[in-house]
Amino acid sequence: MPVTHSPEVHAKLIERIPAVTGRGLHEWFDALDQGPGLLRCSDRAYWLADEYGLPPWYAQALVTEYDRRRRNRSIPAPRRADERSPESA
Repeated sequence: MPVTHSPEVHAKLIERIPAVTGRGLHEWFDALDQGPGLLRCSDRAYWLADEYGLPPWYAQALVTEYDRRRRNRSIPAPRRADERSPESA
């Protein structure tokens, strides 16, 4: 199932997921959080596809988006050069 989509195709798949599946992204992300804790992307995509009857390309797009958002959430946003910390004021 490991399929690599262009960023444009990925964005279109993610945009269509609520209409195609009847579930929002947050619901799919909750399902992944509560799932079996598989580490490999392909294993989680296979699990989603099997467990929920998703087409493989949507399952892969969901796992990729889930991982991308989790990575971005765990990295603090860089400070802008014009922001000063309270200690330096």
